[in-house]
Amino acid sequence: MLKNENIICISSIDWNFIWQGHQEIMSAFARSGNRVLFIENTGVRTPRIKDILRITDRIKNWLRGVKGIRKEMENLYIFSPLVLPFPYSRIARWINCHLLLPILERWMKIMHFRNSIIWTFLPTGLAFDLLRDLDKKLVVYYCIADFEKLVPNPHKVRKTEESVIRESDLIFVQGEQLKRRCEKFNPNVSIFPFGVNMDMFNKDNKRKKPSDISGIKGEILGYIGGVHRHVDFELIRFLAGRNPQWTVVLIGPIQADTLKLKDLRNVIFLDIKKHKELAAYIAGFNVCLIPYVLNKYTETVYPTKLNEYFAMGKAVVSTALPEIVEFNKRYDDIIYVGRDREEFEKHVKNALGEKDERLRDRRVEIARENSWERRIENMSSLIEGEIKRGNLDTEIRWKENLVGFYRKARRKVFKLIAIGTLIYLALFRTSLVWFIANPLRISDALQRTDAIVVFGGGVGETGSPGKSTIERARYAAELYLKGYADRILFSSGYSYVYNDAENMKLIAVSMGVPPDDIVLDQEANSTYENVMFSKAIIDRLRWKSILLVSSPYNMRRAYLVFNKWGRGIKVYYTPVEKSQFYDRAFGIKMEQLGAIMHEYLGILYYWAKGYI
Repeated sequence: MLKNENIICISSIDWNFIWQGHQEIMSAFARSGNRVLFIENTGVRTPRIKDILRITDRIKNWLRGVKGIRKEMENLYIFSPLVLPFPYSRIARWINCHLLLPILERWMKIMHFRNSIIWTFLPTGLAFDLLRDLDKKLVVYYCIADFEKLVPNPHKVRKTEESVIRESDLIFVQGEQLKRRCEKFNPNVSIFPFGVNMDMFNKDNKRKKPSDISGIKGEILGYIGGVHRHVDFELIRFLAGRNPQWTVVLIGPIQADTLKLKDLRNVIFLDIKKHKELAAYIAGFNVCLIPYVLNKYTETVYPTKLNEYFAMGKAVVSTALPEIVEFNKRYDDIIYVGRDREEFEKHVKNALGEKDERLRDRRVEIARENSWERRIENMSSLIEGEIKRGNLDTEIRWKENLVGFYRKARRKVFKLIAIGTLIYLALFRTSLVWFIANPLRISDALQRTDAIVVFGGGVGETGSPGKSTIERARYAAELYLKGYADRILFSSGYSYVYNDAENMKLIAVSMGVPPDDIVLDQEANSTYENVMFSKAIIDRLRWKSILLVSSPYNMRRAYLVFNKWGRGIKVYYTPVEKSQFYDRAFGIKMEQLGAIMHEYLGILYYWAKGYI
């Protein structure tokens, strides 16, 4: 058995879903001293309305952990990721990868969880991105289903599954058809159908019949598994309708419309049961059913409950699934196979009349051959052999690997340099930044108004006015002296040694503006407060119209705030004519770029706060 390894499992089901091979294999590895991170299902299709409970459970599980990660048992951790539910969207895939990788890498660093075996049940693009980007020593793909038949866009999952198969070191499959398909892209394929936990399912254990089936009169035909669209409901109706003395009990989550069976009193649906409870139900069945329809999907299905039924010595009647037919070839027709409804019914009657104890013992023996203990031992041997081969290849090819490492590193450096150069040229040698900045600028025609309102630009560390403050104050003074208004309001609460509004007043007075025509707001520390405090003064002085002076890049945010909070005031937006932040003579400068980005972030922040 594999020991002392780190294993990352990318699962196609959630941990608390029906107990299957996913949980059985990973819990067995954890008990054997391996550390396991079990990543719950990230999806193979877009969710529907009926999935709302599953989505709610995912959110609850995420909240139970730290960034979605929690400890389930010794050596086993569960990651319940929150992802965009669009598994075949390139943008969603990119976003999801960048959401998950940082969390996984931080956790792996803290836990010293390096050089992992990555075991994936999923063939999606996100699974491929994770197994490609995470630190690893080996990749195992366990192909348990024909996913092309499960999704609305089969060509997309076909493409990503091919990538997963090619990237994998080992491929395990459920049956012969899946093996043939995977071998087209990777020869290292082994068949491992799901097994059975013999300690849990043992016909010799005495069990009390569960209360919800204990009162059933007559024979019980039992089925355990998802009640999905691949269950042949017409077959069940045929059996129950013609044989009222039988009761068909189906145990598992309802995943399809069952209305066509609701009128039958001898068809009972029981909700999903805990895995440890299932043996008691199987013990209470007289015959076990595998009533699947024959279609493209079920061509590759190996029923996971088959060996659990056999472990209890139960007779099994199945439809003619290809994997069941192959199983029967290996084990001398141990399963009753009905190729039509009438033959299926006849086999149920034969199974009910079965008296041969040796058949029951033979089924238990077959189940033991197909136990999880043997399955996982054999899987472990293949994994250990592949690890040894990889280590040997590394020693033999160390020089080639080292050269390859530096070659790859150089490519990454050149790529970063190229990206950095393109970004630099786009920002500093093209008009891209001015194109981005243009929506920030609002400019109205100059009008005669009651006052000029100026929003300050801050002071430097010495207490002297900053360049932005100086250009705003000068422009406002020029407008005053040209007769566009009789009063000026300077609004700014920025202070270091001197107040910003006081500095603007000094500049205006030095240019000839009478001190008595200047009003100060010395409290505002943001554009939002500039608007709110200025409006209070404007209302008090009964001004009806204003020229608003600020830097060009600040106009859009001021407009959005005034539009919400400054109603009743006619505002003419008058940005500084010759602002350093719109000086294109020498290309874009860092302070210009910073001011423009600051404004866009400020607008987003104001939107989030409800200021605009």
